Amino acid sequence: MTAPPLAVEMRGIVKRFGDLTANHQVDFALRPGEIHALLGENGAGKSTLMRILYGLYQADAGEIRVDGRPAAIHSPRAAIAHGIGMVTQHFALALPLSVTENIILGTRDRFHLDLVAAQARVLQASLQFGMRVQPDALVKTLSVGERQRVEILKALYRRARVLILDEPTAVLAPQETEQLCESLQRLRSQGLSVIFISHKLHEVMQIADRVTVLRGGKVVGAVETAATTQTELARLMVGREMFGVSKPALPATGQPLLRLDGVSAIDAKGLPALHEVSLTLHAGEILGLAGVSGNGQKELAQVVEGTRPTTAGRVHMAGRDITQAGPRAFMAAGIGRIPEDRHESVVAEMTVAENMALEHLHEFTRGGMLDKKRIRQHAEGLIQAYQIKARPGDRIRTLSGGNMQKVILARVLERHPALIVAAQPTRGLDVGATDYVRQKLVEQRQRGAAILLISEDLDEILALADRIAVIYEGQIRGILPANAAHPERLGLLMSGVEA
Repeated sequence: MTAPPLAVEMRGIVKRFGDLTANHQVDFALRPGEIHALLGENGAGKSTLMRILYGLYQADAGEIRVDGRPAAIHSPRAAIAHGIGMVTQHFALALPLSVTENIILGTRDRFHLDLVAAQARVLQASLQFGMRVQPDALVKTLSVGERQRVEILKALYRRARVLILDEPTAVLAPQETEQLCESLQRLRSQGLSVIFISHKLHEVMQIADRVTVLRGGKVVGAVETAATTQTELARLMVGREMFGVSKPALPATGQPLLRLDGVSAIDAKGLPALHEVSLTLHAGEILGLAGVSGNGQKELAQVVEGTRPTTAGRVHMAGRDITQAGPRAFMAAGIGRIPEDRHESVVAEMTVAENMALEHLHEFTRGGMLDKKRIRQHAEGLIQAYQIKARPGDRIRTLSGGNMQKVILARVLERHPALIVAAQPTRGLDVGATDYVRQKLVEQRQRGAAILLISEDLDEILALADRIAVIYEGQIRGILPANAAHPERLGLLMSGVEA
């Protein structure tokens, strides 16, 4: 018997952006009914390759074959016609419309729409593919995980046989990630082929059949998951052995620096988010805050940064009451912030140099005018010190996630803050950039800074924290020394169960 043709084959793909070669003679093969992971550091060429397959970019050289036949894919419409769908981190959904309206949008040429019949078809498709959705729900009312299911179902509704998922778990809570993995296994059993772009090696090992690794725009390995290890994949990704973060023993506990006394706050919808939270951070320690997404971590970070007012309780920094003082006063008190969403803390159309000076523009002003030469020189020094792959004049939106995070780190850490609020500091980063960010936080701890580390990655919390506080439904359910905290015990506290 002859083997069935490959679902997708990309041969000798080359893509250049000016002097940069993003893909260099890349070969990639996807079998029918396979989950194939695409790994690589930020900037390795993964997303570029998949954008070529989906018709968002055009290759400068190379060939694409679908089901064994040459395919000219010059647009997403052509990709969809060839049975290829793509779901990115940033969903393309119309929030005011219903689930059904989003799924069928663009699939009908007639003016008349039988919405009831369409809802029935969407419900049938959701049952067939195991992607549970409520057809009449408005998309704006859905959680992130539910919106992702709508995007996947939208592709499947268009008869996609190949599904490209670009960092699908970067925006999901742990439970939603588990649901996604179960759905992908079901889709694979129905013959669908999945390309799974991820930085999370344990997820790749759990779900993928094969892995292709890119480094510097070239393929450096294509292996069966069963025949490799996380360590080997990490080595292929970065070109060297990964040794993790070295955290020296905790020095003598420093003075209390930040103190929250009975702090309460409401969220953006006006609902209670924090309930009488009391915490103390000491100089020279990392306090990890563990919890399932949506239990008040975001609001707590904003309270400590001064960007969210409290409804009760007091915030003290170095013995001074700064409750309700506002972001500028919190910054002046020595608090630096690494925000949860790196894209929201930069101005996309401004340059790297301008973003590095953004929070302290008054220091680069002379006679009421910005001193652009000083701004550039300031950026050049930080780019070198933090090994940022960018030039001062580059638009920051063109940077990879890891390099954008380094810009934010440089901007914060150069001020030598006494307290650092690090919210999800490695979310969406590859293993090399993750190692770099974690090591920088440890260096700040050794300098004597207090660090509030908010992370949904329990491995990260356990690796970095000296003490661990667990938050559930806006309340601190327990504070443990790191050496007494085990994943099982933390998991119970994160679920609201006394451990």
